[in-house]
Amino acid sequence: MIINKKALPRRTVLRGMGATLALPLLDAMIPALTADEKTPAKPIRRFGVVYIPNGMVMAKWIPSAEGSTFDMPETLKPLEPFRDRMLVLSGLSNTPPALDSGAGVHARASTRFLTAIPPKRSDTSAVQAGVSMDQLAAAVLGSETQLASLEVAIEGRDLAGSCDIGFSCAYTNTISWRGPNTPLPMENDPRAVFERMFAGSQSTDRAARLAQIRSEKSILDSVSDRIGDFRRGIGSRDRAKLTEYLDAVRDVERQIQKAEQQSTRELPVVSQPAGIPASFEEHARLMFDLQLLAYQTDLTRVITFMMGRELSGRTFPQIGVVESHHATSHHQNDPIKLANLQKIKAHHAELFAYYVEKLQATPDGNGSLLDHTMILFGGGMSDSNAHSGMNLPVCIMGGASGQITGGRHVKYAGGTPMGNLLLTMLDKLGVPPVERIGDSTGRLEHLSEI
Repeated sequence: MIINKKALPRRTVLRGMGATLALPLLDAMIPALTADEKTPAKPIRRFGVVYIPNGMVMAKWIPSAEGSTFDMPETLKPLEPFRDRMLVLSGLSNTPPALDSGAGVHARASTRFLTAIPPKRSDTSAVQAGVSMDQLAAAVLGSETQLASLEVAIEGRDLAGSCDIGFSCAYTNTISWRGPNTPLPMENDPRAVFERMFAGSQSTDRAARLAQIRSEKSILDSVSDRIGDFRRGIGSRDRAKLTEYLDAVRDVERQIQKAEQQSTRELPVVSQPAGIPASFEEHARLMFDLQLLAYQTDLTRVITFMMGRELSGRTFPQIGVVESHHATSHHQNDPIKLANLQKIKAHHAELFAYYVEKLQATPDGNGSLLDHTMILFGGGMSDSNAHSGMNLPVCIMGGASGQITGGRHVKYAGGTPMGNLLLTMLDKLGVPPVERIGDSTGRLEHLSEI
């Protein structure tokens, strides 16, 4: 490890023509993160959410045994290689408020997942919920990064009006709320996310974006001279780390350009994005790759990702499910529908495992990105047929810089508020204590105990 008085600033960037290339954490930057060069660098804590819509086949999610000897349920089986970094939690719930039967069940699921506050009934833009836990974290962790938070998704935000029996589509289009009346839009266009991270473009004007695409100049090309100069000034281990990172950036650019070449759709300002990969799997992996780069470069420490929105009608013919996701979730205990719903949930977990593997393989300080990240994986609805908010499917992956002890299934008393977990995760991230989130009644124990 290189430690000298000429340590690189943590926010070192390489600038080119219309592009800014942030760099990953290098050994030469570590002294800049400490007040005393003799003191080891304090690990950076990061937080992520990967949200799964339309409920779960709970019999295939919850382990039958508690503690470290828990059995790996079928849905989580793709995460078996990361068992020691997995913390499965059961018993957490979002108790439904008194509403008309069947009203807003999906709006409640997505809105309460990170706010623990039920949405106000409204089919207009006059929405109301609460500040989400990720944004409470971003208000603190974002003071150290270029982007306070990043909100991304697979499905677009092009739905408007009422999506769920008198509840605005804003409730099902996002899980992040900056304020009680401010839902944050989730971006599903990889190019837009990439530009926000590296090129600094804020425009969705079609002509401007197409001109940039047609220029065929990558970010790496625009800063190539500076990359060469920079490489000569760092150690061999840093050069190897930088090479791996640059290869990842180039690969992401290549994927985006390929998707754009295949796309013939136009891009109205702000709304329908273009250049999205043809398959769900390619799109999901690309969005995961972008999140990895965002963490790796410390552009942000807070990311929320919706792998689908509540009420999603997506079909999955590639895994043998031709009925829509939402219709399949209303299985009425039909064996065929249940089997198809399970295929979808296992497929989501397989794609998430791709991301977890990359986090584990990416060096970060004295460990990996997975060591220093806490990712909440799950959804705001358990039994989809009953639209239940009880005993939610919740799993935490990663170590949060030593704040989480994995390899366990922890079962809490039935009806324990999900808000209690949100409060506890904020504590683990080093956020100054928050008194209450939604209907929370206190903190959870056992997240970091062996």
